[in-house]
Amino acid sequence: MGKLEGQIAIVTGGSRGIGEGICEVFCREGATVIIWDILDGSDTVDRISKLGGNIIYQQVDVTSQKSVDQALNEIIKKYKKVEILINNAGIIRDKSFLKMSEAEWDDVINVNLKSLYIVTRSVIPYMKENGYGRIVSASSINGTAGAFGQTNYCATKAGISGFTRALCKEVGKYGITANAVAPGFIKSVMTDSMPEEVIKAGISMIPVGRIGTPEDMGQAYLFLASKEAGFINGITLHANGGAMPL
Repeated sequence: MGKLEGQIAIVTGGSRGIGEGICEVFCREGATVIIWDILDGSDTVDRISKLGGNIIYQQVDVTSQKSVDQALNEIIKKYKKVEILINNAGIIRDKSFLKMSEAEWDDVINVNLKSLYIVTRSVIPYMKENGYGRIVSASSINGTAGAFGQTNYCATKAGISGFTRALCKEVGKYGITANAVAPGFIKSVMTDSMPEEVIKAGISMIPVGRIGTPEDMGQAYLFLASKEAGFINGITLHANGGAMPL
């Protein structure tokens, strides 16, 4: 029996990258996974379904309360519960601060941070009713270390860690834990287009000597989403191969 057997898990931003890795690992461990993404998730659903996963896709705008309510109502009507919420949706709009437009700032804040308010606040009542829940949100190594051209992104990822530390104090008494994962340098569509020398330079900063994978991140999220992690609450797990922020 898998670690998440019979559980219902929502993964925002699950159509590709780290989110897709989380979906695959969770399905392998017996969860029914629902992808919430504005991007088309049908290819991810098809691929994981062929591997035996129980997974569906709902097109959801996580910055819209109406969109979230509609999707969540469908889940509750069908499954009656939600045990796991993975707040993974995120975007970048990189630009040096003095050249960054207000729209570029707001877009990142809304998708990366405001979505946590909308989605988490909507799901918690069902976890409370069930007396159990696991909330795991996506921070980043850059939320602690900072990165040039990412004041908007770094602000959201630092905010997610603060959100997590505060939320855990409110929901723990209901059998719900709130944690975060801060990935480091992870293989993605973006890294696939990077020059080889840039990738080598990044890897040289990682003590384990390799780039991370979506599978690596899926395993990190799996631990925090499991029943075995019930006494771990309010932490940000840095999953970066030892490339710890200063």
